[in-house]
Amino acid sequence: QVQLVESGGGLVQPGGSLRLSCKASGFTFSTYAMSWYRQAPGKERELVAEVPSAGGRTNYADSVKGRCTISRDNAKNTMYLRMNSLKPDDTAIYYCNARRWVSGIVRYDYWGQGTQVTVSS
Repeated sequence: QVQLVESGGGLVQPGGSLRLSCKASGFTFSTYAMSWYRQAPGKERELVAEVPSAGGRTNYADSVKGRCTISRDNAKNTMYLRMNSLKPDDTAIYYCNARRWVSGIVRYDYWGQGTQVTVSS
């Protein structure tokens, strides 16, 4: 059974930091590209950051560049998102995504249940 379990969210003051974790099970984690998405109230879900299956080149939304770092530990089947200098606009539910392509088409696409991040004084 595929599971993606996020943790590490919570309430933080502006300027603070959080580290989100996504623990994966039920599939071969090292063969999947991993991403963090977020969805704020009344807004569409948006990509925050992504890391390819073997690590290496990462990609970030412009809104978080320089403030967030995505990483993965394939030995622990876990992905992380370190967020610094948090702003109220970062308030959202953060979702973990695992995706694998076959012949150029998304063949497997899994989502976690989300973890709430609230940035407020």
